[in-house]
Amino acid sequence: MTDTILPDELVAMARRVVEANKAAGRTIALAESCTGGLVAAALTEIPGSSAVLDRGYVTYSNEAKQEMLGVAGDIIEAFGAVSVACVYAMAQGALERSKADVAVAISGIAGPDGGTDQKPVGTVVFAKAVRDSDEPNAEERFFEDKERGDVRRHAALVALELLLP
Repeated sequence: MTDTILPDELVAMARRVVEANKAAGRTIALAESCTGGLVAAALTEIPGSSAVLDRGYVTYSNEAKQEMLGVAGDIIEAFGAVSVACVYAMAQGALERSKADVAVAISGIAGPDGGTDQKPVGTVVFAKAVRDSDEPNAEERFFEDKERGDVRRHAALVALELLLP
């Protein structure tokens, strides 16, 4: 497709996101944990993405989620970093700390370690926050393929899809 190290499907979806948000006059922010900046990397592969992408936070540790996005420690303690409550707080924090119109947050267990019976490897949680809207939008998905790279790639694709207007 282009001169990129990223999978073609990620770049193609990122192109759709940039074009659609540019047409809608919308800017976006990201709060990434298990994807480690992969969503932001995909978006910045697209020429003109600076008109759409306001900023991205890579908050891999619980401390980063708290310090950079304002996630309350009791949310992480009660529900864990891979929870609807945590990613919703991450998305809200990214929106509050940016000039973006919409923010998407991702947290999950990409593996090969870190899974539990309640939250096995492949569990990823997403949230979307839209400025001036109180409508919660969060979901948990399970990617069965268990390979770390596949889980991260699938998670990035879902996050990009959430960014479509």
